Amino acid sequence: MNSTTAIQFDPVQLAILQRQLDHISLQMGAIMIRTARSPIFSQSHDFSCFLSNANGETVAQADGLPIHSGSGGFAVRALLRDFKGRIDDEDVFILSDPYTAGGNHLPDWTVVRPVFVGDALVGFCTNRAHQSDIGGGAAGTYNAAATEIFHEGIRLPVLKLVEKGNLRDDLWRLLLLNSRCPDLMEGDLGAMIGSTRIGATRMAEVITQFGVHEGNAYLTALLDYGERRMRQAISELPDGTWSAMDVSDNDCFESVDVETRVKVTIGGDTITFDFTGTSPQIKGFKNSGIANTHSSVYCALSSFLDPAIPRNEGVYRCVRIIAPEGTTVNCLPPAPMTMNTVFPAIDIMNACWGALGQADPDRACASWGKSVYGISAGTKPTGGVFVLYHWHGSSGGGALKGRDGFPTSSHQMTLGGMFIPNVETYEQSYPLRVHKYQMRTDTGGAGQFRGGTGVDYVADILVGGEHLLRGEGSRKPTGTGTNGGGWGAKGSMRTFDLATGEEFHSPQYGVQQVKPFKLVIEASAGGGWGHPHQRDPQAVLRDVRDELVSPEQAAQVYGVEISSDRKSILSTAARR
Repeated sequence: MNSTTAIQFDPVQLAILQRQLDHISLQMGAIMIRTARSPIFSQSHDFSCFLSNANGETVAQADGLPIHSGSGGFAVRALLRDFKGRIDDEDVFILSDPYTAGGNHLPDWTVVRPVFVGDALVGFCTNRAHQSDIGGGAAGTYNAAATEIFHEGIRLPVLKLVEKGNLRDDLWRLLLLNSRCPDLMEGDLGAMIGSTRIGATRMAEVITQFGVHEGNAYLTALLDYGERRMRQAISELPDGTWSAMDVSDNDCFESVDVETRVKVTIGGDTITFDFTGTSPQIKGFKNSGIANTHSSVYCALSSFLDPAIPRNEGVYRCVRIIAPEGTTVNCLPPAPMTMNTVFPAIDIMNACWGALGQADPDRACASWGKSVYGISAGTKPTGGVFVLYHWHGSSGGGALKGRDGFPTSSHQMTLGGMFIPNVETYEQSYPLRVHKYQMRTDTGGAGQFRGGTGVDYVADILVGGEHLLRGEGSRKPTGTGTNGGGWGAKGSMRTFDLATGEEFHSPQYGVQQVKPFKLVIEASAGGGWGHPHQRDPQAVLRDVRDELVSPEQAAQVYGVEISSDRKSILSTAARR
């Protein structure tokens, strides 16, 4: 008999419990931001904190990025598999490997702390965070020249980092020894461990209020409630099968079409995502493991449906995913996959959104422009290695019914959860001078709701070193419109020697040794939603005043003629 059968659950208490657990994950995130050393955490929030029950099922994930936490259960269940019967109070575990440990990609180190009430294991608190450097063939974790996972950095199976409260000094030294930024890593790992300590303490306090038996039953009831809400949402969609795909134009080394195909089947209150027909795994590092593919699908589905549906793992009990082995959505060793939390994660999302949008066009999501910015790494004038992500070259978001796309935002699979740092603060943190950072004109996908424009970004990198190129959106438009909306403009990236001003070639993907240089990025733009002639003329006027849309595009595409002083609308009916 189910352990929850004999307990009558108070729905108010159940709602309060979900909020308490969500708040604990937010507390963990706040501690991480305040105590981590790397700007990737303190300024950009490239980490996620989540809570699980004793079986490793995620019960709360309010803080962080859906691409991280959506697959968190894989990692905790790998821990339970490898350390069954050897999990003690005050232990802390660490892992990263996507093939053996439930990781999504190697740079995302996952710190997991078990939660005990008395002698009973009641759950886990987890912090998954993208490290500044983990060794490998290129500084900064993204080795675009990698052709196997061994080129990408240290691989961590599930390891016990802290045993009964005692740090394993030998393992700690091994981790620091395999990073070009040991000073940052030491502080960041300490912040991760500290955040899980606070989380575990708070979670134990909450479960203690119920007692172990009833507390565990309430955690199960949260998952059951999430399942019921998701089944209800799916049952409101029409039964049927819809197909869609997204296509990448490269394998990181040469031009080739790499297809992510999905067939979505809805039957009653269940849904299946079948990726049969997707391209075989590729030479480059844009291959996805099974955990990352699940996370990408969950991200697409959750963002398509009612945002009030709980964000716990019970929600996905009615979701089936078919991902054939040996493809880019379920690659086999030793395929490299560091880029997979971006690409093909976004390709998977776009394919899923495309199919779901056919089932319910009103909910359809236009896709975001694919990124064109890279990473600079080198030695600071004051000493020590720096790893600089050019976040300020981020793409524009796709539009939805009722809302324009974000002008610029972190990658699509973060759904805006990762932050773009303040320019002035960034210039103080790195050998960087930013000359231009402004929204583009006439780039956002036209529509009733316009796609995000992306930005023009010009910056000087003041010291030489490595430039890691990731120009997925540089060859063709990638921000797909929907329901009659237009495509967002493609991006571009150009590089110039800072001393001579001469332009030098930068490939779409690659690792370059560079002198100080100027970086010029035109960020990709997001797709539009609905026909442009349905856009509110006052919104078109505002866009013209803000220089997001030119008067010429306003007239030719939106059918709105604007006065020469940009203060008023002259006509609409004649052009529409």
